[in-house]
Amino acid sequence: MPPMPPLPPLPPPPNDPAPPVKRPRTNLVIIASAVAVIAAVVATGAVVVRSGNHDSKPAATATSTAHDADAVSTETPDPAPTYAEVDAGSFTIGLKTTGRQCFGAAGCNVTVEPDLTFLGDSEGIDPDAVYEITYEIHGDESGPVIATAELSDQTSLNYTPSVISTASASTEVSVDFTDVSVQGG
Repeated sequence: MPPMPPLPPLPPPPNDPAPPVKRPRTNLVIIASAVAVIAAVVATGAVVVRSGNHDSKPAATATSTAHDADAVSTETPDPAPTYAEVDAGSFTIGLKTTGRQCFGAAGCNVTVEPDLTFLGDSEGIDPDAVYEITYEIHGDESGPVIATAELSDQTSLNYTPSVISTASASTEVSVDFTDVSVQGG
């Protein structure tokens, strides 16, 4: 076998440093595109919400920052609910006789309770308020009797039955509102 010729010498190193390697900017282009799309969606949503019906509930909006490619959703809280104004005209009242003890010519002791009816939808009443309903019972021998009932939790009526003394068994007993006031709510 013949001997191998020697290898040629290496070329001399260049005097200029190597040119920088250009990295592809694919990731930067993708992130910038994502931010642009999110910004366009947010802007479109804002235009749609502003041009829509202002009486309707506001739609959720999204915001984005240059530092974060993810959108953050925020909702506008619902405004405080409004409830119907409750006054004496909001009710009808009657009396329910739950007891009667008569003593001949000496008259009767009559136990009565208020029979209240709300004239609207009870959902329209503030559930956190307590309504003090003051009424006046007529027919007692010594004059009108004033009593109060409390309406709470929209439908819970609390009262103390009233015992009145009438002149006779035929005495008519009636009731009228004097006031409705609101506590709390």
